Amino acid sequence: MVKKRKRSNASEVVAAVPKKDDAAPERPVRTLLGWKDKNENNVDDDVEVKDNGVSPFFRNKEKVLVTCSRRIVYRYRHLMLNIVSLLPHCKKDNKVESKETKGATLNELVELKNCSSCLFFECRKAKDLYLWMAKCPNGPSVKFLVSAVHTMEELKLTGNHLKGSRPLLTFSSNFEKDAHWKLLKEMLLQIFETPKDHRKAKPFHDHVFVFSIVDDHIWFRNYQISVPHNESDKLPRGGLDKMTLIEVGPRFCLNPIKIFGGSFGGPTLYENPFYVSPNQIRSLQKKKKSGKFAKKVKAKTRRKMHEMSNPLEPDEFADMWKD
Repeated sequence: MVKKRKRSNASEVVAAVPKKDDAAPERPVRTLLGWKDKNENNVDDDVEVKDNGVSPFFRNKEKVLVTCSRRIVYRYRHLMLNIVSLLPHCKKDNKVESKETKGATLNELVELKNCSSCLFFECRKAKDLYLWMAKCPNGPSVKFLVSAVHTMEELKLTGNHLKGSRPLLTFSSNFEKDAHWKLLKEMLLQIFETPKDHRKAKPFHDHVFVFSIVDDHIWFRNYQISVPHNESDKLPRGGLDKMTLIEVGPRFCLNPIKIFGGSFGGPTLYENPFYVSPNQIRSLQKKKKSGKFAKKVKAKTRRKMHEMSNPLEPDEFADMWKD
């Protein structure tokens, strides 16, 4: 006969299985540079933790959303794609309608894409390009007028660097002059700097982003660090005398208009007193042309009045050859 298997008590089995913790994990703290985890796995037990429970080690998880407005010109769209190719930590999205409610829409898109910053290229009248640079969702944000645009396809420069490599960011000494320049420097540093150990980034530094202030405008240049590759001319560590910089592109100039306290709006922290809108420049040019035409009309009127007030004497030989 077959022996019957002994059945274990169901209550004993339930008691043997440990209960899972039903409490949700504590939410990490969000900073300007991303999410800051309170308990990281790679932290040793011997490391001292601060009083508030935040570990001293921090990983930069900055992500940038890059998008543009509808009806953007092809030239400005190519500039946006060049910026996307230079930033491996960015994410692209569909075009956004450029209306008064674009701030709420962009903040929602940034949250859905799990990003902490946004670059929004806004094209007006198929002529003017504005760049919104914002830290979401709490700000600050800056509005620039973009001019002197030259894309990589237009320049056809000889420089070339590895796609996805980490750039070196250099700033001119003018950024330490005023408070608003210091704020712009910090925002450019956080947005254009590639995070360390990013999954799409290469662990090499072979190009340089140069931000310089000339005439209260921020000029952007991208250079490749060229090093001789021959075995005989191989550079030792620290041999900077033979390194050269070759421009890659793109080029553009940023004219700051306003700095806002919030994301895509809020209280105005700084307003550029030297800014003149492109619409005002075009209207002045039209007025100048209209003044030129008005001068011609006045000259013709003065000539007619002069001829009427000073009539010519009749010519005595006018009827000589008539039959």
